[in-house]
Amino acid sequence: MDGWSVEVIDQRRLPHDFSIVQLTNVEEAAVAIKDMVVRGAPLIGATAAYGMALAMRSDASDATLEDAHSMLLETRPTAVNLRWALETMREVLLPLPREERLVTAYSQAARICDEDVEINRSLGEHGLKILQEIAARKKPGEPVNVLTHCNAGWIATVDWGTALAPIYLAHDSGLPVHVWVDETRPRNQGASLTAWELANHGVPHTLIVDNAGGHLMQHGMVDVCIVGTDRTTSCGDVCNKIGTYLKALAAKDNGVPFYVALPSSTIDWSLRDGLKEIPIEQRDAREVTHVRGLNAEGELAEVAITEATTKASNYGFDVTPARLVTGLITECGVCEASEAGLKKLFNK
Repeated sequence: MDGWSVEVIDQRRLPHDFSIVQLTNVEEAAVAIKDMVVRGAPLIGATAAYGMALAMRSDASDATLEDAHSMLLETRPTAVNLRWALETMREVLLPLPREERLVTAYSQAARICDEDVEINRSLGEHGLKILQEIAARKKPGEPVNVLTHCNAGWIATVDWGTALAPIYLAHDSGLPVHVWVDETRPRNQGASLTAWELANHGVPHTLIVDNAGGHLMQHGMVDVCIVGTDRTTSCGDVCNKIGTYLKALAAKDNGVPFYVALPSSTIDWSLRDGLKEIPIEQRDAREVTHVRGLNAEGELAEVAITEATTKASNYGFDVTPARLVTGLITECGVCEASEAGLKKLFNK
């Protein structure tokens, strides 16, 4: 490590290959975010912060600062942490003389990363109480069955994760826990990332296809759903990986608690109606028509699963209305998914 470039895990290659990518300029940071070398709302924000620092290394002028801000902001339209991190960096750097910006940029980016670790740890502790309460109602030794969607673990943040943080703390404390892992098509972040994380942490888990969750709930096999979010409105609507809304509907119909875990940086206080106001990213159709995995030779490969002329639509996220959310798990505690609940917790 040279002390100034940024090293990130290439999440596109997991779980088959643990590969590190070195980012040396703001353009590479932007590509890493856009192409999902890094993904997960908090990690996108942290990477963007360091992207700003890399920009200041090349030129600490106001023009470069604004260009870097614009370039990085355009990479992923849905996750609000990206905008939050970039605005934080710009607010800190703009008032400074040029000669002070480089050192300050790196220290501020590091501060954002350190704060993310502590926020997620605190969030996990609040979520742990929910799992403990569920465990207290079950037979001794019987695991708490948690269903999650996409990946909201440590690899989506700087450490601990959001939805997985309570699960890790529960497991580490000796509380029996089992996780139903949605595969999460089309990019399979559940199958490739969440399952990989849980396996490496020793947490019992079972991979399921996306549409199995409702069936499991109908048969009493899910005690609680915990998911992450990329943007939450001031009234408690949550935007998360496509398919989250359907899990919330199934949970509501079957009386299963549905919680959303989020750092406060994921709350967009300027929005009230998630369905109307949150921009939904539409990604490359190839993510739907093709899948990646290991071939017979043990090499990473991409194969088509559709006929060549088949058209595909690839909406990356959906919005779950606040009425379907049991509660929001944050670093400041658990609150009702509503404007009043959030204001009470954050004094906004």
